[in-house]
Amino acid sequence: MMHLGLSLTYALALVAGALAVPSQQLDTRQQPFMSTPITDHSEPWAIAFLPDNRVLVTERRGNLRLVDPTTKSKGTITGVPAVAYGGQGGLHDVALHPNYAENSMVYISYAESGSGGAGGAVARAKLTLDTNGGGALSGLEVIWRHSQKASGGLQFACRLLFGPDGALWISSGEINQMTPAQSMTSNLGKVIKLYENGTAFAGNPFASQGAVQAQIWSLGHRNPLGIDWDAQGRLWEVEMGPMGGDELNLIKSGANYGWPVVSEGRHYDGRTIPAHSTRPDIEPPKAFWVPVISPAGLIIYKGDLFSSWKGNAIITGLSSQSIVRATITGDTAKEAQRISMGKRMRGIREDKDGAIWVIEDGPTGRLLKLTPN
Repeated sequence: MMHLGLSLTYALALVAGALAVPSQQLDTRQQPFMSTPITDHSEPWAIAFLPDNRVLVTERRGNLRLVDPTTKSKGTITGVPAVAYGGQGGLHDVALHPNYAENSMVYISYAESGSGGAGGAVARAKLTLDTNGGGALSGLEVIWRHSQKASGGLQFACRLLFGPDGALWISSGEINQMTPAQSMTSNLGKVIKLYENGTAFAGNPFASQGAVQAQIWSLGHRNPLGIDWDAQGRLWEVEMGPMGGDELNLIKSGANYGWPVVSEGRHYDGRTIPAHSTRPDIEPPKAFWVPVISPAGLIIYKGDLFSSWKGNAIITGLSSQSIVRATITGDTAKEAQRISMGKRMRGIREDKDGAIWVIEDGPTGRLLKLTPN
């Protein structure tokens, strides 16, 4: 995260590029939805829906909760591995295998300790639910790790998403090391595509190079905290920039998104970074934000409940304490609406009925179900 306030001069210099058309700003009294609190959680990070409509919620200290929205009760899933809790690290994402109904397999991402500090990891395990509102993970297997670890506990990311072809996608942060995002011998700062067992996908753009390179779909990412598919099967991603320069990207095979060579933001010590426009060989963002919104999650809305939002990017914001809606037209995007939530917003998911579920960040973050007014 590490987002600091921008100077007024710098903000005014770049905000026009971020928002060519001012978006609609709605305060908490003007929210275009009814927000139904379900449960409270300690530092929640991610949401996944089970086939029986119950919800898995990760908590950063290493707890995996099972929530029943009908009774608003929550139980505990045991068997979660030890996590490196601290800074931005801990238990992160959770995702169901595409054939979960048959194999009961779930995937989790988390920060783990090791030589040199902490790095991201992804594991899979079988989930067995009990009759008391809880359950257990068994047969846990680590299938992917960051290729290096670092101190500081920053910028792990590690969102998980299964694709239409059954592949597992991982948004890998650069753990505040910057230069590995451009290195083809590191899987930090990359979008990763794997088979369900953690081996590199055969159709990846650098598959012929083997080793770490074979995992890589795209490179040059900083802290990619949200990924989702649009209706055309295209992958979109949001990531936190440094001091300014949060990005919404359309992810392309083999593309370089520039970090830390280019950015629309600055380093925290005030040093400038060349803009994307200086490097036509690098893929520019479809939208960027100065000042930052601190994007923490993303969905491309596909449902019918919020009919006018169909095909839009819906982004949760931490420092902006908002939900940001961006319209997508072809391969362009722009912010259309910013809805104040009055809290730092972390995870976001769309359920099978088109309702949007979000979680607040922090020690008493709420799981909220959003439905139209």
